[in-house]
Amino acid sequence: MENILLKDNVAEIEAYFAAGGYKPLKKALGLKPAEVIEEVKKSNLRGRGGAGFPCGLKWSFIPKDAEGPRYLVCNADEGEPGTFKDRELILKNPHALIEGMAIAGYAIGAGHGYIYIRGEFAEETELLQRSISAARAKGFLGKNILGSGFNFEIFTHRGAGAYICGEETALLESLEGFKGQPRLKPPFPAIKGLFGSPTVINNVETLAAVPAIIANGGDWYAAIGNGKSAGTKLFCVSGPVNKPGVFELPLGVSFRELLEKSCGGLKPGKILKAVIPGGSSTPVLTADEAMAVKLDYESLAAAGSMLGSGAVIVIDESQCMVKLLQVLAHFYHHESCGQCTPCREGCGWIERIMNRFEEGRADRKDIDTLYSVADGMLGRTICPLADAMAMPVMSFIKKFRAEFEAHADGKTCAKK
Repeated sequence: MENILLKDNVAEIEAYFAAGGYKPLKKALGLKPAEVIEEVKKSNLRGRGGAGFPCGLKWSFIPKDAEGPRYLVCNADEGEPGTFKDRELILKNPHALIEGMAIAGYAIGAGHGYIYIRGEFAEETELLQRSISAARAKGFLGKNILGSGFNFEIFTHRGAGAYICGEETALLESLEGFKGQPRLKPPFPAIKGLFGSPTVINNVETLAAVPAIIANGGDWYAAIGNGKSAGTKLFCVSGPVNKPGVFELPLGVSFRELLEKSCGGLKPGKILKAVIPGGSSTPVLTADEAMAVKLDYESLAAAGSMLGSGAVIVIDESQCMVKLLQVLAHFYHHESCGQCTPCREGCGWIERIMNRFEEGRADRKDIDTLYSVADGMLGRTICPLADAMAMPVMSFIKKFRAEFEAHADGKTCAKK
């Protein structure tokens, strides 16, 4: 099928407009805001940042009688290891994001939108700023958009490289100029978000899908994919495959098809060992589990993992799972904001134990200690960062315990 998001040669506004761009915005402005929200609800579009929450339903949470300003925030702080889809989307199709934000802003009654973008994305930020200026010059942003009386402006804001600011309330704290730490909920952002006002926060990929939904209808989008997992998804594949990269495919595609058709299979001499299907924070699958699974929210949940951000990390037989977990432990320990004791202490404890395994100082009892620490972190903090550390630990031990035992017994890696 034709790509909805990753289109070629539409980065400039003239090419985007010639391909039908900004016509969905005009169509949306001819509808009532509630009708736009209803169309997005019908589409079954779910948040593409990792949580998978229904987009239209999130928009509808904004109180209809709320006084004062409302805000729309785009989460472009792409920090999940293995994830690089939003960057690619911004570079190839920035106006789909801008138009999607304008439509969403109209639907929720927001006058301002903010793109909170990863600080390292300097080129992408410059491209977005040029694209925003071009859209404003054509009357698609600013005051009285297309003569509708609707005013909407977009601003970019670069983060400072904190993984925790990918969590929506930590993002809001950072956007307001404070230390990026998650907030207690409730109240939820739809009630009290940016600057204490009702706010909707969506991922880049989510918002970029909105123009096509308005153009073709919610029923059209809902018919793509696999039931509740509707539409297309950007999968970013890394590891020992012949063609790594970002691929747009309908939700429900099998991992086998993604690997063999889109990625051209494994590199010569490589044997599949494991797959992390949704970014480094999602539970790992064995090779057999991965080759049998479909890539959608429900199928991956049934297999014991998560779709997450769609970051598919392929692992071959030459890789040591203990070493991989040590790398992840270091990352999450470094990125913990330290606000919650289970996360602050647990991530550090896990990293120290993993260092013992890699340095030949661990015993078999450390395996159970490692699992117990992770289990004690799960679901016990303000935000999911502790879960992001705990779930890989628990799944690595469950699926590849023999490698941890080999490290403990032989004081070395069985794969070296």
